Amino acid sequence: MNKKELSQLYYLNREIEEQQRRLRELESLATSCNCRITGMPHGSGVNDRIGNYIAEILDLKELIDLNIRKCFYELNRLNRYIQTIEDCQIRQILSLRYINGFNWRQIAYSLGGNNTEDSVKKMAYRFIAKN
Repeated sequence: MNKKELSQLYYLNREIEEQQRRLRELESLATSCNCRITGMPHGSGVNDRIGNYIAEILDLKELIDLNIRKCFYELNRLNRYIQTIEDCQIRQILSLRYINGFNWRQIAYSLGGNNTEDSVKKMAYRFIAKN
């Protein structure tokens, strides 16, 4: 498995976060009330704010659900791959990096034993390149 394949869970999570942000924005636009009462008749007709956004909101919810299912699939795939690695330190590094989303400094701190962020990064990348 290469670095790009290992990073898919990270990017799926970022995509879901962005979609959820967009969903909150659409729901806010659909339910916000900024009515202008002037006493003068309008020529534009009735505006159904919820009706304008409902299809987009439903599509986005389905897309989020699909990506969450993909996320679980990817998490299981990564866990199965990482559990096949014999070296427990490499297993821990890859798990912290690609499943938990830790940065290299956090991984080095978590491992302890005078590991630096560069040393854990090199161990991981050497393993990935070799396998």
